[in-house]
Amino acid sequence: MRHHNEIKGLLVATSLMALAGVANAQQTSLTIGTVNNNDMIRMQGLTGEFEKANPDIKVNWVTLEENVLRQRVTTDIATNGGQFDIMTIGTYEVPIWSKQAWLAPLENLGADYDIDDLLPPIRNALSTDGKLFAAPFYGESVMTIYRKDLLDKAGLTMPEKPTFSFLKEAAEKMTDKSAGVYGICLRGKPGWGENMAFIGNLARSYGGNYFDASWKPQFESEAWKKAVGDYVEVMQKYGPPGAASNGFNENLSLFSQGKCGMWIDATSAGNFVTNPKQSQVSDKVGFAPAPCGVENCPNGGANWLWAWSLAIPASSQKKEAAEKFITWATDKKYQELVASKEGWSNVPPGTRTSLYENKSYTDATPFAAETLRAMNAADPAAGPDKPYVGLQFAAIPEFQGLGTAVGQQMAGALSGSVKVEQALAAAQAQATRELTRAGYIK
Repeated sequence: MRHHNEIKGLLVATSLMALAGVANAQQTSLTIGTVNNNDMIRMQGLTGEFEKANPDIKVNWVTLEENVLRQRVTTDIATNGGQFDIMTIGTYEVPIWSKQAWLAPLENLGADYDIDDLLPPIRNALSTDGKLFAAPFYGESVMTIYRKDLLDKAGLTMPEKPTFSFLKEAAEKMTDKSAGVYGICLRGKPGWGENMAFIGNLARSYGGNYFDASWKPQFESEAWKKAVGDYVEVMQKYGPPGAASNGFNENLSLFSQGKCGMWIDATSAGNFVTNPKQSQVSDKVGFAPAPCGVENCPNGGANWLWAWSLAIPASSQKKEAAEKFITWATDKKYQELVASKEGWSNVPPGTRTSLYENKSYTDATPFAAETLRAMNAADPAAGPDKPYVGLQFAAIPEFQGLGTAVGQQMAGALSGSVKVEQALAAAQAQATRELTRAGYIK
């Protein structure tokens, strides 16, 4: 009898193991390449909710610093490497990669996804020929984030439309280096999506673009000289030490520690600098438009447009599972999930109209109105004086390498190793060579 029970138990155990093996064999494993910012790290923390609802899908994350992520995903998709099933990419990559047929269109996000709820500038930026090729996880423009208490102490009032010259004055009066407080913190880390996102956008507000209608680089124009000169001057006088190594994350940390009077950067920073769990100055923060270089800034103002989005390589063999995850991560229910866990102020911003119509969200986020205004004002379309799509970048394949090379020149000017004029002359020469070689300049 005992022998019979042992055999019976062995058979049951073997059957269970076999079933488990079948289940494991049927489980789809998704590898997602993403950036190491707070919103994406929060999503990773909530991945268990998705796996619970989709036990046949296992999610693996590869989390990288912004510049490294861009290099890795670009190499992977261009070589058909197959390392990632879902890639975190931006508004720069989508128009280029979709035209190269490197991305799969997102056509099965489900009846409840409500694609028409996506903010029009973001949806347009992530679509080609009317098809959506990436779903926005969060969207952003740019704004001035400032310490209300330090501005009051300086005897100043933030204008409705600040100019860069006002910010220079404010930075001087807010700086107290003996107390470790610097009047202004701006991106200095070289990279086409790091320091060049800020500097390129600033130059636009002085009247400069990257290239003119004939694709001639504009780095030696008066607008660029003035913009970069003002940027370097204010940062050398009133910025933190080592600023040429600071990107978004480093400046977020400095501002949250109370070490910056002002910070001009992505609107997506709003929920972090106002969160008392993450910011020591959460109750002292004000928001205003990004500054113009001149009164009534040209080129559509000082707004950039960006979205970190989830996309599927066209070569993927796991499109169905990948679309399930993308739907989960970018629809309204995900916003509600974040709100239930961490409050409405921590919901990823800048993707859906309905979020800005939700009183629970707008009451919890003093930055919501400025975010929506800046995003709706951003128009990255090409025009008669600007032959490329993009505001803080130019959506051409060559810009990724060129923008980073120019960013290194700008970081050199910021650190003082070269003069502004030398940095801009080097940028002009390099850009002219690259665009001539690529056939843009005849």
